[in-house]
Amino acid sequence: MNLPFKINLNGKTAVVTGAGGVLCASFAEALAECGAKVAVLDLRLDAAEAVASRIRENGGKANAYACNVLDKNSLEDARLKINAELGECSILINGAGGNNPKGTTTKEYLFAEDLDEDVTKDITTFFDLDPKGIEFVFNLNFLGTLIPTQVFAKDMAKQENPVILNVSSMNAFRPLTKIPAYSGAKAAVSNLTAWLAVHFAKIGIRCNAIAPGFFVTNQNRALLMNEDGSLTARSEKILNATPMGRFGEPDELLGTLLWLCDAKASGFVNGIVVPIDGGFSAYSGV
Repeated sequence: MNLPFKINLNGKTAVVTGAGGVLCASFAEALAECGAKVAVLDLRLDAAEAVASRIRENGGKANAYACNVLDKNSLEDARLKINAELGECSILINGAGGNNPKGTTTKEYLFAEDLDEDVTKDITTFFDLDPKGIEFVFNLNFLGTLIPTQVFAKDMAKQENPVILNVSSMNAFRPLTKIPAYSGAKAAVSNLTAWLAVHFAKIGIRCNAIAPGFFVTNQNRALLMNEDGSLTARSEKILNATPMGRFGEPDELLGTLLWLCDAKASGFVNGIVVPIDGGFSAYSGV
């Protein structure tokens, strides 16, 4: 991995949730390359182990752990193993999250004909959204950030310069069409980030967040790319609204990650959400 720069994380243990995914795997590998011992957490042990194996092959220290960020007992079990095998957490990356089709509308706009009950429709309008699907999205993103923080922050308070980094989204700033649940949930993550920064300030834990724009991941690939590799209509709209005119690369998140994890570089930075979106959130469309 070609890091933009390195920081000294020797002696620190980093816990990364959702680390089997594209973006959080790159976070885990970057932290390991800077000397941290990395606990790679994912719901799927095989995905976590694949990332941990890459880190070990490159000379780093990492172990994989299967756990559910919505199950406190599962996280506590992982914490006990991590403490025994790698040491107590000093860097927590809350990366687990995602969307669900049950919290997504079919169309960007509601039209009068969409409300005609006499017309057979195979679309999901705002009025058809499944509360259970919306609940799942909020739980995964908001509780999936809050509960791991509850589990690991007590140990972090004993460490030197502990850091929590949450993963929000640019749609926390500007909600995207079709995905009200995900947009709202990520806005809640941003709000929680600011709340935690204040709440933990007296015990020395800094809490910040990054808000990625559009990066191609396993979760959104089908949304952004056709089977032949061409762009979908939604991708065309996204790129037209992104001043830099392209999707982000995972490596382009790492400079901000390392900056926020380094007390020498960002020791007085607390409670912020950093957009990394190619200018998407700044563009008015004109």
